[in-house]
Amino acid sequence: MFSKPAKPTKSSSARAETPEAQPVRRPIAASLIAENVTVNGDLASDGDVQLDGLVRGDLRVGRLTIGESGQVEGAIEAEAVDIRGRVTGSITAQQVRLHASAQVIGDITHAQLAVDAGARFEGRSLRFEAPAPVTEAAPVAEAAE
Repeated sequence: MFSKPAKPTKSSSARAETPEAQPVRRPIAASLIAENVTVNGDLASDGDVQLDGLVRGDLRVGRLTIGESGQVEGAIEAEAVDIRGRVTGSITAQQVRLHASAQVIGDITHAQLAVDAGARFEGRSLRFEAPAPVTEAAPVAEAAE
């Protein structure tokens, strides 16, 4: 009834280190910063963030959605950003979408950028540059003597 668990053998511990045997990472729940909330300072999350309040500081998140009442005064780094509110600061993300109610003052560095009619954007649009392919010099054939 009460017994000690068996100690893993070397062969079973070697299997535990393989990627297939590692536990699957659970998805992270989205975070909400409500309309009546003000954050003074930086914010970081690996997950999704819905922002309807005000953040005075830099954001580094997985996916950021800024509602119509949402405001950011600082830099944003994310995988994807959907903006319906106001941003004053730079944005760096793979995908950026400015909806009709968006107001952005700052540079946007992106791989994909969509701007709906009516959105206000003052700044530069900078596309991520794909790294140049590495080419190796072909070996020079030596002449036979």
